[in-house]
Amino acid sequence: MRILYVEDEERLASAVIYLLKKERIAVDWTADGEEGLEMALRGGYDCLVLDIMLPGISGVEILSSVRGRGLATPIIMLSALSEVEDKVKALETGADDYLAKPFKTTELIARIKAVTRRPPLQVDEVLKFGDLEYDLGNRSLNGVVLTGKEADLFEPLIRNPGKIQHKEQLLARAWGNEAASSDNYVEVYMSYLRKKLEQLNSKTAIKTVRNLGYKLVEAK
Repeated sequence: MRILYVEDEERLASAVIYLLKKERIAVDWTADGEEGLEMALRGGYDCLVLDIMLPGISGVEILSSVRGRGLATPIIMLSALSEVEDKVKALETGADDYLAKPFKTTELIARIKAVTRRPPLQVDEVLKFGDLEYDLGNRSLNGVVLTGKEADLFEPLIRNPGKIQHKEQLLARAWGNEAASSDNYVEVYMSYLRKKLEQLNSKTAIKTVRNLGYKLVEAK
């Protein structure tokens, strides 16, 4: 499992990250709201943990942007603000859970595990780009069912067409804690996906962006 943790209290973040990693939960952390939004929109996370009060933009703004893009990633909000209206606002905006500070890390871990066990909210059952239709329910592309790893890698591409999906994020999404020993796996599975696009006679293509990752584009 891999989560994005956006928290500007560095001492708190350091302690939480240490305990999450002991639970074999990989963590990407940033203290900045704008960077957090950029990372969240790249995809590849099993859960987002967002503090409400952040420099740059707030956690609620990140939440709103993520949901506005149709991403169904489970999201847990954190805040020292324990007023009912703050909790209601976060949940109405699309948060899956809310945890008031101070909290015990064991409770946060339990809530992360709980929201990632739930079936994700499918904002759109079918994602479309160019001549492609990707069915989230059965993980099929124009009627062709993808393997588990192919689907893990293809979904962030079609959710974010034209935008680079970084190799490290894709690797973590598909292989989790095994990622360090699987450096060339992404290239292998991208070749499988390209063959499927050829078989479908699709006018879209998976473009390699050197030293960065991949993006889905309409072939010229």
